[in-house]
Amino acid sequence: MLEISHEHLDFRYPPIARLAIAPGFLSLVLSMNPLVFILPGLWNSGPQHWQTQWQARHPEWKRVLQRDWATPDRAEWVETLRLNVAACRRPPVLVAHSLGCALVAHWACAANRGAIAGAFLVAPSDVDAPSYPPGTTGFMPMPMHRLHFPSRVVASRNDPYCSVARAAAFGSAWGSDIAWVGEAGHINADTGFGPWPEGERMLLDFCARVQG
Repeated sequence: MLEISHEHLDFRYPPIARLAIAPGFLSLVLSMNPLVFILPGLWNSGPQHWQTQWQARHPEWKRVLQRDWATPDRAEWVETLRLNVAACRRPPVLVAHSLGCALVAHWACAANRGAIAGAFLVAPSDVDAPSYPPGTTGFMPMPMHRLHFPSRVVASRNDPYCSVARAAAFGSAWGSDIAWVGEAGHINADTGFGPWPEGERMLLDFCARVQG
């Protein structure tokens, strides 16, 4: 069951009230040619991951490629994202998963207002948790400042990399609306989220609201 929290949302960008979307809506949104950047997390997103599946369906969407996916350095990842955003013809929507959400939060600390249209943040991993995989540099502590762009956090109630309390805290601190997708693990291919059409519909709804 999809749950949307309205508590921290800027109501210029109202959340979806339900997952059902009017016929023709997706075609209408796609006709707007939304500019989307895919931001994978640690170890990149493999061929069965929803980020890769969506990119295959929408080849005009761009994956931000990092030099080192296994032992990421925050400063390097942030600079790579900064250069990609700076080269855009118009503000993109960032679609991040896992460590990619922490990347967005760190990038936002120094980014110019208006640089992006919004951020769709799926399964943010808790980089401060003792259980977080070793090998990353500079991602701790997680920034807990309000983001200066519209954002939506999509979270699971049994994510091994982020507790419910921490996911809610991220959404609150960032000023995001929060969509809970039940017990969905880390919302990746390992827990059955390959094509993930419901998530794609949520994203396109978000794009229509922030880029329309």
